[in-house]
Amino acid sequence: MKENNLLPDLAAHLFTYSKVDNGRTPSERELAEHFSVSRGQIREALAILEAMRIVERRAKSGIYLTTTEASVEAMALFAKAGVPLDPVLIYETVELRKIHEIKAAELACSRATEENFARLREILQRSEERLAAGQGLAREDRDFHLEIVRATQNSVFHKVCSVYYTMGEHRLPIYFGDLERSRRSHEEHIRIYEALERRDGNLAQALMNAHLQGAESYWKGLIGGSPTIAGEGDADAVLTGTDR
Repeated sequence: MKENNLLPDLAAHLFTYSKVDNGRTPSERELAEHFSVSRGQIREALAILEAMRIVERRAKSGIYLTTTEASVEAMALFAKAGVPLDPVLIYETVELRKIHEIKAAELACSRATEENFARLREILQRSEERLAAGQGLAREDRDFHLEIVRATQNSVFHKVCSVYYTMGEHRLPIYFGDLERSRRSHEEHIRIYEALERRDGNLAQALMNAHLQGAESYWKGLIGGSPTIAGEGDADAVLTGTDR
């Protein structure tokens, strides 16, 4: 097994196994045999999972899964491994993402370089091409938002926000499978880009806030069991002062 696959596969295996043994996971020896790797590799992978607060070692008892204490990075790892996440936890993460990206829009207005603007224009062009071909914008949406975060020139900020998109990579294609939603999203991306280009921090924040309302409403609907899934956002209300 490739080393870069061991960590998510191990997390998924531990999650499945622990459900039938009160949270207890197999031993290092059993895990090494299952994945056909050395005990040293398993020990190293478990140390990483322990640092992420996914597992804990209990003296004379074994290794136990502790997902309720998992870090944000761990939630991203679970998503990559296909491990089900608590919907409420996902919604709280979406809420945090919204806070971060609104601030990113403000900072990008004063810090974005011509290189950032060029990449944003390229992403918008790709989006138009995909829409013309009748395709959704899952990847382009991610790239657009993360480029704005990159434009803050804060590498740690970018790493933190990248985690949110790793967590949602399986859901985004479903969300943007609605082509009308993709079109609205693209239109709102254009408005956000124009505000950034004008270096208008207040407008960029307001547009980003409205734009991200849709994702927040979407998760509220899923958690509450509501059949209604909101549109992308309310950017028109920002510009006109009206409610949709």
